[in-house]
Amino acid sequence: MPVLFLIIVGAAAGFIATRIMDLKTDLITTVVIGMLGALIGGLVLRFLLMLSGVAAGFVGAILGAMALIWAWKVLRARK
Repeated sequence: MPVLFLIIVGAAAGFIATRIMDLKTDLITTVVIGMLGALIGGLVLRFLLMLSGVAAGFVGAILGAMALIWAWKVLRARK
């Protein structure tokens, strides 16, 4: 069940983050961005702010996905 929850939260967070960052991606990329963002943002947000719960994880997922998109754009611009 946690894997299914991660995919659902990842899809939602990835969708929101890609729309905020104006990035057009396919479904798989959006879910992967959201899942990685959930991992990055959730861990960082919980560590720094000592927050817990689903709401903090979802906000962290969106922030993490946005950070991942930003880093990806920066690295692509260097090529």
